[in-house]
Amino acid sequence: MISKLQIEHVTHLFPAPEGGDLKVLEDVSFDVGAGEFVSIIGASGSGKTTILRIIDRLITPTEGSIRIDGELIVRPGGKISFVFQRDSLWPWRTVLGNAVYGLEIRKVSRPEAEERARYFLDLVGLGGFENYFPHQLSGGMRQRVNFARALTVDPDILLMDEPFASLDAQTREIMQLELLRIWEETGKTVLFVTHQIDEAVFLADRVVTLSARPGSFPHRLVSRRRL
Repeated sequence: MISKLQIEHVTHLFPAPEGGDLKVLEDVSFDVGAGEFVSIIGASGSGKTTILRIIDRLITPTEGSIRIDGELIVRPGGKISFVFQRDSLWPWRTVLGNAVYGLEIRKVSRPEAEERARYFLDLVGLGGFENYFPHQLSGGMRQRVNFARALTVDPDILLMDEPFASLDAQTREIMQLELLRIWEETGKTVLFVTHQIDEAVFLADRVVTLSARPGSFPHRLVSRRRL
């Protein structure tokens, strides 16, 4: 499999409230293949979200580097979309208005932006809800809008930070199946953080486990396709 994302010897420290530094990641290295779905699991505070933020260049690592297709990434760019744990929709924008937001930032024309947004809203099962506002949607529907918004900018890599954590069990199962369907239809590379081992194994081609702080990768679980 061709490597899409390379995390190379990443170590990260945060300033500690009492002084000094708190090491949250230590010499983390792994690759993610093109079109692969990889889950990261680990205890709270082990650095799972920090890894995603470093990949998206929201944080600069203390040591190490991130590469996409072999190219060193030094600033946020258009190759990555981030789906957060809590929905990040603008409450004053409609579903369509939220879905086109990333394209507006990229100066895509309004007609083209709306056409692309409508396509992905249909893909996530929200065709016909374009004029609804976030407060009129269920939690699962709001997260679908987040998916659509992330996909409209056509990222190479989709980072997902416990996107189903706030959903009830039944809705979570539905959204897991929807995510797999969307992934299979789009072929995106996905890096998915979760606390739930069963969720990680169900969704991913490969699962890596992050040790307790400072996080590193001592274990790799078998592919879902080989279970």
